[in-house]
Amino acid sequence: MSELKASIDLGTNTARLLIGGGGGNGPFLPILLKRHITRLGGGFSRETGISAEAAERSLEALHDFAGEMKRHGVGTVRAVATSAVRDAVNGNAFCERVLRETGIKLDVIDGEKEALFTLRGVLAGIDNKRGDFLIFDVGGGSTEYTLSSGESPLFTRSLPLGVVRLTEGKVTCEAMTDKIRRELDLLTAEMRRQKLMPDVHKVTLVGTAGTATTLAAINLKMVDYDYRKVNNHTMTLAEIEGIYADLLPLTPAERLMVKGLEKGREDLIIAGTLITINTMKAFGFDRMKVSDFGLLEGLLLSA
Repeated sequence: MSELKASIDLGTNTARLLIGGGGGNGPFLPILLKRHITRLGGGFSRETGISAEAAERSLEALHDFAGEMKRHGVGTVRAVATSAVRDAVNGNAFCERVLRETGIKLDVIDGEKEALFTLRGVLAGIDNKRGDFLIFDVGGGSTEYTLSSGESPLFTRSLPLGVVRLTEGKVTCEAMTDKIRRELDLLTAEMRRQKLMPDVHKVTLVGTAGTATTLAAINLKMVDYDYRKVNNHTMTLAEIEGIYADLLPLTPAERLMVKGLEKGREDLIIAGTLITINTMKAFGFDRMKVSDFGLLEGLLLSA
């Protein structure tokens, strides 16, 4: 096997590590996938940025990742930070501390780069790479939308819609929905002006990241998460609306009894599901394909 590589995605809600070999022109061979829900964006404020508690939680996860990479003899690392760090007034100080304490150098990427890495990762695991795709990646602080013709991106945008941002910033589901719809109205208007609105009969809608995979796991009533069953699983809008209707009246603690719902997402899943439902309605899709592959895999393949 070729030298092992690693990718790290430090997101607004989740820190993830992927160690693997191959890639490039050869097969992609995953060795280890690890993640911690750290909620780096929890307690975030415009004035102070990343909270001290959130920084500590994320540093603990990155210390763990550094140990795993050392144990596996990783030679090349591609580590990125996304919405929470790029928006934080103390983002640079946080990255300097991460480097000093863990040896991990974080590259703070913008929404467009995030979307392009995600596109590469999603297409590495999609069951049919031919045709056009609209990929949306619901994160903790932002949601990226990418329209592509096969592997060629045609349009990318990052919207300030994230599950942590919405959950902590909006009191009611109605307020969340209003914010989501206003952002999606601006997005679809821009795509119409550029004559890039997707034809739902010719374009495959693909949802990636924690919200999409959690919805698939709930739909499959999955006790133990299996990415092979989640990846390329297709769900209808009606099924997703049914999950939302089931989850909404439950308390966060009660939601943890639902098969497929991971601890740490019990409050955030409502905002994520609202983003998903309103995305499908804004573009006119009645079904969505779920990708377990995304930014992390795209980073590793680019390392």
